[in-house]
Amino acid sequence: MYEYLIYNQLKKYAKVNKAFHMPGHKGRGEFLKNFPLADIDVTELSWSDNLACPNGVIAAAQSDIAAITGAERSYILTDGSSSGVLTMLYVASKRGSKIITPRNSHQSVWNACKILGLEPVIVQGENKNGVILPPDPEEILRITVNDATVAGMIVTSPDYYGNIAPLKEYSRIMKDNGRLLLADGAHGAHLAFSPAKEGYAGVFADIWVDGAHKSLFTLTQGAILNLKDLSLAPAVEEGLNIFRTSSPGYPIMASVEYGVKYLAGNPAVTERARKAAELFKENSHFTFYPSGDWTKLALDCEPMKISADLAAAELEKRGVYCEFSDGRYILFYLSPAVTEGDLHFLKKSLKSVFADKKLAGTYSPRLEIVSSPRTYSFLYALKKPSEWVPLEAAAGRMCAGSAGFTPPCIPVVLEGEMITEYAVRALQSGKTFGLNGGKIKVVER
Repeated sequence: MYEYLIYNQLKKYAKVNKAFHMPGHKGRGEFLKNFPLADIDVTELSWSDNLACPNGVIAAAQSDIAAITGAERSYILTDGSSSGVLTMLYVASKRGSKIITPRNSHQSVWNACKILGLEPVIVQGENKNGVILPPDPEEILRITVNDATVAGMIVTSPDYYGNIAPLKEYSRIMKDNGRLLLADGAHGAHLAFSPAKEGYAGVFADIWVDGAHKSLFTLTQGAILNLKDLSLAPAVEEGLNIFRTSSPGYPIMASVEYGVKYLAGNPAVTERARKAAELFKENSHFTFYPSGDWTKLALDCEPMKISADLAAAELEKRGVYCEFSDGRYILFYLSPAVTEGDLHFLKKSLKSVFADKKLAGTYSPRLEIVSSPRTYSFLYALKKPSEWVPLEAAAGRMCAGSAGFTPPCIPVVLEGEMITEYAVRALQSGKTFGLNGGKIKVVER
């Protein structure tokens, strides 16, 4: 059985007088009654170690985490996966000026490219069942061998719909050509506890992020950056010092260690939840997206000709709050904490909602994301003077600020791409990000 090093240390000193150091709440009074974790919320002290340069319980906890995830070194993050993504791309920026970037990459990837001056080489996989798949390895190989300025590739795996990227093939291409494979595994921390770590980003990536809070027993914002090649450690740690907060939350740190060790020490918990999810899908008589990850339960509303958004709203009235609905799919984001009782409640609620005749015929398909033609580079468009124009008047203009569907925040157009009539119609067909008062940011003429 694993020892929860950080948590045990925090509890040991929980009753120590906090009057003479941060945080301001001092772990007392009405605040402690309302926020019970306040008694273990501390700052860097002689006994609590320091995340920026650990040599005590945090160092020991990170070493244990690395042994479990299969990393050579693991770093606890208290800023969510985003600081890890920024750090990975900081490392890449030391090795080249471009990074292969699938269109369905997280917002933090595009932000990192802007901050670091990295040119994303944007690739897009085929659209199947209304979802963009990971790009074809043959396309990745072609780009890699023909451009020496490419530092490597960053890939999201699994994605929101549970697609597992062909990491083995990507890894071989990167290794054969001396490039880096970076993996945003924010949605796949639980896969470290699957048989033989099947689908886990850490099996093949050089550096990867685990979004512990998304699918482990971990507080929100808890994540991990993992490293395979220790020669990259100096650049990784330099990046972490830039992008990670200098005031990390100790309860979050403790919960990251807890989340990893709890599932490592209790494999039956994950297996019980996984089997319950599989039985639910088999016996529900609904159609689900063919996910490679059991925690992503995406209910397809197209066969029933019912709007996913309207159905999700009805589910909320029955006490069921999904992760998101995108017009076609309702995504239920499971984890090892989910029980058979939870899924029974979900099944009952779904039957009630889909028996409602007023939802019949409400389905309206959202246009697919189709790559727009690129005239100039991503970085070129960022540097040019820009203006906001009405979306309906934007066709033929160069995009200066990405815009797309939310959820799941996939860009329809990106900086440097020409906005097509199709892109305009697509952005008018669903919930979007990147627009401001019906206007989109474009490069000035």
